[in-house]
Amino acid sequence: MHISLLLLSLVLYLSVPANSEYFYYDCYSTGNYTTNSTYLSNLNLLFSSLRSNSTANGFADGTVGAAPDMVTGISLCRGDLNTTSCLSCLSRISDILNLCPYYKSALMWYNSCYMYFSSKYFLSSLANSPVQPLINADNVTVDPDRFDRTVAQFMLDMKSWALNNSTKFFATGIITNFSTEFSTFYGLVQCTPDLTKSQCQSCLQNLLDEFPKYASRAIGARIIGIHCNIRYESAPFYEGPAMVQIDGTAPSQSPVAPPGVNNGTKKKSNVAAFAISIPVVAAVASLAIFCFCFYKKRSHGRKKSESEEVNFEKNIENVDSLFIDLSILKSATNNFHVTNRLGEGGFGAVYKGVLPNGQEVAVKRLSQSSGQGIEELKNELVLVAKLQHKNLVRVVGVCLGGQEKLLVYEFVLNGSLDTFLFDNERRPELDWRKRWRIINGVARGLQYLHEDSQLTIVHRDLKASNILLDSDMNPKISDFGLARLFHVDQTAYATKRVVGTYGYMAPEYAMHGLYSIKSDVFSFGVLLLEIITGTANSGSFDGEHGEDLLSSVWEHWITGTIADIVDPILDCPTNEIIRHVHIGLLCVQEDPVDRPRMSELVIMLSTDTISLEAPSKPAFYLKRGDESNTQSVTDARSLQLSQNEVTVSQLGPR
Repeated sequence: MHISLLLLSLVLYLSVPANSEYFYYDCYSTGNYTTNSTYLSNLNLLFSSLRSNSTANGFADGTVGAAPDMVTGISLCRGDLNTTSCLSCLSRISDILNLCPYYKSALMWYNSCYMYFSSKYFLSSLANSPVQPLINADNVTVDPDRFDRTVAQFMLDMKSWALNNSTKFFATGIITNFSTEFSTFYGLVQCTPDLTKSQCQSCLQNLLDEFPKYASRAIGARIIGIHCNIRYESAPFYEGPAMVQIDGTAPSQSPVAPPGVNNGTKKKSNVAAFAISIPVVAAVASLAIFCFCFYKKRSHGRKKSESEEVNFEKNIENVDSLFIDLSILKSATNNFHVTNRLGEGGFGAVYKGVLPNGQEVAVKRLSQSSGQGIEELKNELVLVAKLQHKNLVRVVGVCLGGQEKLLVYEFVLNGSLDTFLFDNERRPELDWRKRWRIINGVARGLQYLHEDSQLTIVHRDLKASNILLDSDMNPKISDFGLARLFHVDQTAYATKRVVGTYGYMAPEYAMHGLYSIKSDVFSFGVLLLEIITGTANSGSFDGEHGEDLLSSVWEHWITGTIADIVDPILDCPTNEIIRHVHIGLLCVQEDPVDRPRMSELVIMLSTDTISLEAPSKPAFYLKRGDESNTQSVTDARSLQLSQNEVTVSQLGPR
């Protein structure tokens, strides 16, 4: 029955013009809406906005409404289309309402454009998910190894052209004279134009790294994502001349696949085999067999994707390309000279270095006593290398040479936030506009870690010294340590080893070792209040040292004297400051359930039209002495080093 219905739908697909019908869609379980609901009204407004706001690059994004009925969307037309053709395609995006009725998140791809919407705010994220490979069921049989090498080079050439010659980050290409079997192939790469050049490069490269696993020998394939996509076919599918041309008779030296990938990897595909450009005359003859493969591989692939995500550590070999030779890093840091030392973290010292290509980096040199082994180091690198967000510090590479264990990160020019915020001479450099940008950037970075990346990650040591500031004073969350991977349905975890910094720790974590994403929300609330007051939270609560910051802010809140505790150098509207203090107090409430999620906080911070609930009294906890599962410190600033860990508490495909 399923095969018959699928056969009919594909016959209908092949009988209509290629640019008029969708070829792929998916519905995502992030919640449901009802008929005549506010969410549906907002969704229709979003569709209208995407169509009307589409730029000359064929790109649009936007958000409509407020939580819990907020909807965010993105759309993009194929780069070769003119405005009329683009708008014609976008006029059909509301078709998804019939295909995914009452779903709060869905993806719709046409041959000329695509659209994705979600009840989660995702525009601050550089994640390309949801990502979907679509592979033609037919294979090249003549010289397949040379074919794979030729396609690999073809993709790289198109990527280079898109990055260096196109303001749209778009390129098309053609392979000619490959063989008598398939003499010509056509290709395309494209990024959304809101990305920077380096972000587009990274997005496309991630797809190309995965491509050989799915598309080896296939006569047509594409991988689609919301920020970039790649494609090649044995039949033309774009308009106008090709920007890149490869002679298929010339030998190619491009590798077929990364180490460890063989021809059998196609069996690991997460997707249905979909004949993207089967000639119509051959379609009916092979369609029944092909549909059966489509159905079986799709159901198998979805079941397998979860296990592949849970067994994430098996992908550690993928980081091999990031290894840097020890001699290079010794030269870059002048043999780790003390004049290049930037500071010290929980696992060792950090040095500034300059790589041979001129790139400035920060090299974390793990101490022999750090307890972080090679496998743990690789695990950290695998985790951080897959995190791409403008408010996260980017990993550059790793070195395991001799007795050395080194992590290499991008160098962030202005150092850490605490060196400005808690220094009387430098604090005036942080005016309200800069502090507002820092607060919002950290919030968006945490939202990505908690909700928008492929893994749900709890930082557990968010504090001012772990927020780095670039040349424009934009924030980047740093200091990722050991990563732990848990089950798909795990949202909280208990540990006997409490790591982090008092003053920023949520009480349930400091006292009982219980942590979740709401632990980071508490830390974010403390950081927000520190930024507004210019005062570090001591984390203590006794008569000798006086009240901690949270106690003081709360007392001024209930007495209506918040202005008395705000950093006096700030010049901004009082109502704006009060709202941010209000948000900070919502984050530091004692019960984790009462604290907002980061996606909700991003919305609260970006608009003043959403009413806020009254906060309850902040969580206060006494300093604890010599107990087995806590640290004892006088105040947060006296604890310069913290054994930081990143914790993954959920896994799941996006």
